Amino acid sequence: MMPELGKYAGTVLSSYAVSLVLIVLLIVVSVLRSRRIKAELQRIEERQKKNG
Repeated sequence: MMPELGKYAGTVLSSYAVSLVLIVLLIVVSVLRSRRIKAELQRIEERQKKNG
């Protein structure tokens, strides 16, 4: 199923690996940031409700 890459196999496969790691890292950072911002907004909304 995998194409023959010849002498470039290591370079191509390592490039794929680095790309996948960076994509996963970007997703994780985005999810963590989203959670942090949602919690911050929730705190702000609760504070505004208390202050009227």
